[in-house]
Amino acid sequence: MTEKSKRGFASMDPQRQREIASKGGRAAHAKGTAHEWSKEEAKQAGHKGGVVVSRDREHMSMIGREGGEARSRITAEQRLNGNAPRRFVERTPGMHVESEMHHDAPPAARFSEPRVEADRATAPVRRD
Repeated sequence: MTEKSKRGFASMDPQRQREIASKGGRAAHAKGTAHEWSKEEAKQAGHKGGVVVSRDREHMSMIGREGGEARSRITAEQRLNGNAPRRFVERTPGMHVESEMHHDAPPAARFSEPRVEADRATAPVRRD
Protein backbone atom coordinates (compact mmCIF):
# COMPACT_ATOMS: atom_id res chain seq x y z
CA MET A 1 0.00 0.00 0.00
CA THR A 2 1.35 3.43 -0.85
CA GLU A 3 1.72 6.12 1.77
CA LYS A 4 -0.78 8.99 1.65
CA SER A 5 0.66 12.31 0.64
CA LYS A 6 0.31 15.15 3.09
CA ARG A 7 -1.86 17.91 1.72
CA GLY A 8 -3.41 21.08 3.10
CA PHE A 9 -3.23 21.56 6.87
CA ALA A 10 -1.21 18.36 7.37
CA SER A 11 1.53 19.54 5.01
CA MET A 12 2.16 22.74 6.99
CA ASP A 13 4.92 22.97 9.52
CA PRO A 14 3.78 22.52 13.15
CA GLN A 15 4.33 26.19 14.03
CA ARG A 16 1.98 27.34 11.25
CA GLN A 17 -0.63 24.73 12.30
CA ARG A 18 -0.54 26.08 15.87
CA GLU A 19 -1.00 29.65 14.64
CA ILE A 20 -4.09 28.73 12.60
CA ALA A 21 -5.59 26.58 15.38
CA SER A 22 -5.00 29.38 17.90
CA LYS A 23 -6.84 31.88 15.68
CA GLY A 24 -9.77 29.45 15.38
CA GLY A 25 -9.93 29.01 19.16
CA ARG A 26 -9.90 32.76 19.79
CA ALA A 27 -12.63 33.28 17.17
CA ALA A 28 -14.85 30.58 18.73
CA HIS A 29 -14.49 32.15 22.18
CA ALA A 30 -15.26 35.61 20.79
CA LYS A 31 -18.33 34.24 18.99
CA GLY A 32 -19.46 32.36 22.12
CA THR A 33 -19.49 28.91 20.50
CA ALA A 34 -16.36 27.52 22.17
CA HIS A 35 -16.84 24.69 24.65
CA GLU A 36 -16.01 25.66 28.22
CA TRP A 37 -15.51 22.81 30.65
CA SER A 38 -17.44 22.91 33.90
CA LYS A 39 -15.76 21.66 37.05
CA GLU A 40 -17.91 18.51 36.97
CA GLU A 41 -17.14 17.79 33.28
CA ALA A 42 -13.42 18.17 33.90
CA LYS A 43 -13.65 15.86 36.92
CA GLN A 44 -15.46 13.19 34.89
CA ALA A 45 -13.00 13.45 32.00
CA GLY A 46 -10.04 13.13 34.35
CA HIS A 47 -11.58 10.12 36.05
CA LYS A 48 -12.30 8.45 32.71
CA GLY A 49 -8.72 8.99 31.56
CA GLY A 50 -7.36 7.65 34.84
CA VAL A 51 -9.48 4.51 34.55
CA VAL A 52 -8.23 3.87 31.01
CA VAL A 53 -4.57 4.44 31.94
CA SER A 54 -4.77 2.25 35.05
CA ARG A 55 -5.85 -0.75 32.94
CA ASP A 56 -2.31 -0.91 31.55
CA ARG A 57 -0.65 -2.81 34.43
CA GLU A 58 2.80 -2.65 32.82
CA HIS A 59 2.57 1.16 32.59
CA MET A 60 1.35 1.43 36.20
CA SER A 61 4.18 -0.82 37.36
CA MET A 62 6.71 1.31 35.49
CA ILE A 63 5.53 4.64 36.94
CA GLY A 64 5.39 3.14 40.43
CA ARG A 65 8.95 1.88 40.06
CA GLU A 66 10.10 5.31 38.82
CA GLY A 67 8.48 6.97 41.84
CA GLY A 68 10.17 4.56 44.24
CA GLU A 69 13.54 5.04 42.57
CA ALA A 70 13.15 8.84 42.69
CA ARG A 71 12.28 8.73 46.39
CA SER A 72 15.30 6.52 47.10
CA ARG A 73 17.55 8.87 45.14
CA ILE A 74 16.23 11.94 46.98
CA THR A 75 16.62 10.28 50.38
CA ALA A 76 20.20 9.25 49.52
CA GLU A 77 20.99 12.84 48.46
CA GLN A 78 19.49 14.16 51.71
CA ARG A 79 21.62 11.74 53.73
CA LEU A 80 24.74 12.92 51.90
CA ASN A 81 23.80 16.54 52.70
CA GLY A 82 23.04 15.63 56.31
CA ASN A 83 19.39 16.71 56.26
CA ALA A 84 17.49 13.44 55.82
CA PRO A 85 14.43 13.03 58.06
CA ARG A 86 15.11 10.74 61.02
CA ARG A 87 12.74 7.87 61.70
CA PHE A 88 11.73 6.75 65.15
CA VAL A 89 9.33 4.15 66.44
CA GLU A 90 6.83 4.60 69.28
CA ARG A 91 5.60 1.50 71.04
CA THR A 92 2.14 1.22 72.51
CA PRO A 93 0.45 -2.07 73.37
CA GLY A 94 -0.82 -3.70 70.19
CA MET A 95 0.34 -0.96 67.83
CA HIS A 96 3.47 -0.11 65.89
CA VAL A 97 3.69 3.59 64.97
CA GLU A 98 6.36 4.93 62.67
CA SER A 99 6.85 8.65 62.02
CA GLU A 100 9.43 10.88 60.40
CA MET A 101 10.82 13.84 62.30
CA HIS A 102 11.54 16.92 60.19
CA HIS A 103 14.13 19.00 62.04
CA ASP A 104 13.88 22.07 59.78
CA ALA A 105 10.14 22.50 60.40
CA PRO A 106 8.60 24.65 63.17
CA PRO A 107 7.87 22.66 66.37
CA ALA A 108 4.16 22.12 65.64
CA ALA A 109 4.89 20.67 62.18
CA ARG A 110 7.95 18.53 62.93
CA PHE A 111 6.27 15.16 62.69
CA SER A 112 4.67 13.62 59.63
CA GLU A 113 1.39 11.78 59.96
CA PRO A 114 2.12 8.50 61.71
CA ARG A 115 1.71 5.22 59.89
CA VAL A 116 -0.02 2.74 62.21
CA GLU A 117 0.16 -1.02 61.81
CA ALA A 118 -0.98 -3.82 64.07
CA ASP A 119 1.96 -5.20 66.02
CA ARG A 120 2.09 -8.92 65.31
CA ALA A 121 3.60 -9.76 68.69
CA THR A 122 0.77 -8.24 70.73
CA ALA A 123 -2.17 -8.31 68.31
CA PRO A 124 -5.02 -10.65 69.33
CA VAL A 125 -4.80 -14.05 67.70
CA ARG A 126 -7.93 -15.38 66.05
CA ARG A 127 -8.67 -18.99 66.85
CA ASP A 128 -11.45 -20.79 65.02
